[in-house]
Amino acid sequence: MRSILISDPTLRDGNHALQHQLNSEQIAKYCMAAEAAGIPIVEVGHGNGLGASSLQLGIAKLSDNELIRIARTHLKKSRLGVHIIPGFATIEKDLRPAVEGGVDVVRVASHCSEADITERHIQFIRSQEKTVYGVLMMAHMIGSKELLIEAKKMEAYGAQGIVFMDSAGNFLPQDVMERVQILVEHLAIPIGFHAHNNLGLAIANSLAAVEVGASILDGCARGFGAGAGNTQLEVLVGVLERKGYHTGIDFYKMLDASDLAEQTLLKEIPSIKPLSIISGLAGVFSGFLKPVLARAKEFDVDPRDIFIELGRRKIIAGQEDIILEVADNLAKKAKLI
Repeated sequence: MRSILISDPTLRDGNHALQHQLNSEQIAKYCMAAEAAGIPIVEVGHGNGLGASSLQLGIAKLSDNELIRIARTHLKKSRLGVHIIPGFATIEKDLRPAVEGGVDVVRVASHCSEADITERHIQFIRSQEKTVYGVLMMAHMIGSKELLIEAKKMEAYGAQGIVFMDSAGNFLPQDVMERVQILVEHLAIPIGFHAHNNLGLAIANSLAAVEVGASILDGCARGFGAGAGNTQLEVLVGVLERKGYHTGIDFYKMLDASDLAEQTLLKEIPSIKPLSIISGLAGVFSGFLKPVLARAKEFDVDPRDIFIELGRRKIIAGQEDIILEVADNLAKKAKLI
């Protein structure tokens, strides 16, 4: 059976759903459950990664160092992972303390067309003899050939794998397969995929990825994540095992971990709401859902129109301030009609 490496960002990407307010007890309980299930990599952190706690992106309840310390205490066999976006985080202020705190795996991420910004961070992690993956976010915004160019840069910098993210839940299975195939064909390192479920295709897209050569997949317990959520991890593990892939995860204990996540982490189970569909079709980051709703209410405009306009402008995470501008413009136009 071909092995698939599972990385679980429940305590990182899932933090978006709680406005980055996961507390120490929640972190500890889920880490223990994940460890018992044998999940290979458990990510923790602010939803946008190390150094991202801010007024613009949301102030986290716990600091990066606290999150890492708590998780490290409860993860013995499971490896501890973090996500970092250069620009939000620096090597000396954020990355070095994370490594010293016991992080095993670092994912260095950029917008899909901006891999150049990851060079120093990837090379630093390699110098620290930790595992480092390059991550290309919002991968629907460029074609497969352009994605390959950016992935090759990360490989040249020293990345030990490339994970591309469907951050807006926009992909169809054929979109995923096309990108995985070209990356597998032209790179010498493992390829991974991270799905969101805006169009109800996270499991289908993840399966499509492994069927054409991906060997790393992401999933969150109960699909915990912003908006429609991420790939539901317990479903993914069950389906992969049924298809003959090996994950090394104890399925029953994974189900236990998912129950614990529902009981202790989630305010509500992620579901595909109308605005999640609009967000996915428009190709807008799922994490924009709550700020879009807030601005729509403030300016008395249709949130669907905000998402469509954000998609037209190709707005990405970190540009949340544009939501206010779009809502204001829509309100002004409505008054002129």
